[in-house]
Amino acid sequence: MSRLRKKQKKIYGPVLVMMIFIVFISVASFVLSILGVEGSKTIINNGVLESSMITVNNVLSFKGLKYVIGHIVSNLQAFEPLVLLIISLIGMSICEKSGFFKALFSPLKKVKLGLVIYFTLLLGIISSVIGDYSFIFLLPLAGVMYKYIGKNPVFGILVMFLGITLGYGTGFIFNYNDYLMGNLTQISANLDVDKTYEFNLFSNIYIMIVSTLIITIILTFLIEKFLLYKFTIRENNEDEDDEELVISKKAKIISLLVGFIFCCITVYLLLPIKLPGAGILLDNHANRYMEKIFGDAAPFKQGIVVSITLLFLLCGWIYGKISGNIKNGHEFSLGLSKNFESLGYMFVLIFFFSQMIAILKWTKIGDIIGTNLIDWMGSLQFSGIPLIITFFLVVLIIGILIPGTIDKWQLMSPTIIPLFMRSNITPGFTQFIFKVADGVSKSFTPLFSYFIVMLAFLEKYNNDPKNQISIFGTIKQIFPIVLLTICLWLLIIVLWYIIGIPIGVGVISTL
Repeated sequence: MSRLRKKQKKIYGPVLVMMIFIVFISVASFVLSILGVEGSKTIINNGVLESSMITVNNVLSFKGLKYVIGHIVSNLQAFEPLVLLIISLIGMSICEKSGFFKALFSPLKKVKLGLVIYFTLLLGIISSVIGDYSFIFLLPLAGVMYKYIGKNPVFGILVMFLGITLGYGTGFIFNYNDYLMGNLTQISANLDVDKTYEFNLFSNIYIMIVSTLIITIILTFLIEKFLLYKFTIRENNEDEDDEELVISKKAKIISLLVGFIFCCITVYLLLPIKLPGAGILLDNHANRYMEKIFGDAAPFKQGIVVSITLLFLLCGWIYGKISGNIKNGHEFSLGLSKNFESLGYMFVLIFFFSQMIAILKWTKIGDIIGTNLIDWMGSLQFSGIPLIITFFLVVLIIGILIPGTIDKWQLMSPTIIPLFMRSNITPGFTQFIFKVADGVSKSFTPLFSYFIVMLAFLEKYNNDPKNQISIFGTIKQIFPIVLLTICLWLLIIVLWYIIGIPIGVGVISTL
């Protein structure tokens, strides 16, 4: 017993760890600024390469203290996932309160757990088509689903998180990040090596589809082998309110039918055809269809979270009314907050995280470490497989400090694309390697915003006093799977490179 208590005392909660990170970042900025550490940053601006020197901003200076104190509120306001989470949880709350989710997921109790894990992972991987929005909806949805099928919700959330991150760079179809990265890839190639090169969004489609199927199957095996045993599989996770919910087949069918009609209308509003109302959710000033849907000025991009929330609100309200689980407007109003129960901790985590990440960005430590690693890669004299493996590992390291996909590629593409082209490796294959490594790095860096959000949902469903939720404890739980997945990804990439079969439409790994 005394040994157990000593172990528990060594577990530091996420808030305390983030406070320690802030202190460490502050001290590091002081030391690095005194040492005069700097980096050379090259980015693409309006189709032209621009280079500039960047130096460390010292937090422990009058300027730094002024920044920290003066931006506490604005740092929290600038944390976009907070607003998106609030909106999404409103719709999910009424689906849970009305019994819609219970009716939808309860039949899965009869399905083997291995299949449930497989489809959870597959859903996480293919959801990359909507980018980071997948974390907003699928993490809480995984907790609810595993609760209603009688399994541990904490385990379900971890499975979904691993699916989204470890498969973030692949899927069955490209996403808007592919489009943005493709623009940077093309400009980097045009400016330095080949002025005629054009990036094709389908350039990675074959390797994406095949690797998705491989990763999903092997990840299922790894999770059953290295993660499942750490969680007790409970056959009843429902609370008293859930047990009183009526399951109505009629209500479920009508709700799903209305939801399907809603989705069809949404698709119609995204069609670029000349019919009444068609295309009103598109940015018709954009050139490519992908940009028309997901561009910053596209109404659909601005309202995708609201659209999915409205879908949940509609299905939840209809199911609740028909089944009798929601009897009046007052119950409906209260039901909108169901999913916020035990999530006060999430707001505390987000507050401290928003300060930590803003301070780190202000110091520019991540950019300086990243640019120096990129410059080092640019000086390498080897090519082929050693270059591919080195690049993969460098992306993992940089990804710990700079989780943002586009932020990293803006730093890396002007140097990496020409380097790989001179090594006879196509830009499309280079971008794919980057995407995969970028996704994997998101799975274990505590500086990724949705890693912290994931911790909050883990805490919400955690009922095991032996399994205390912490940053390093969670990383330790999933790290064997992450490490083996890194090896698997490198094997897929290297074998594809050696065999030389097409990675996409009209594209192979070598020039």
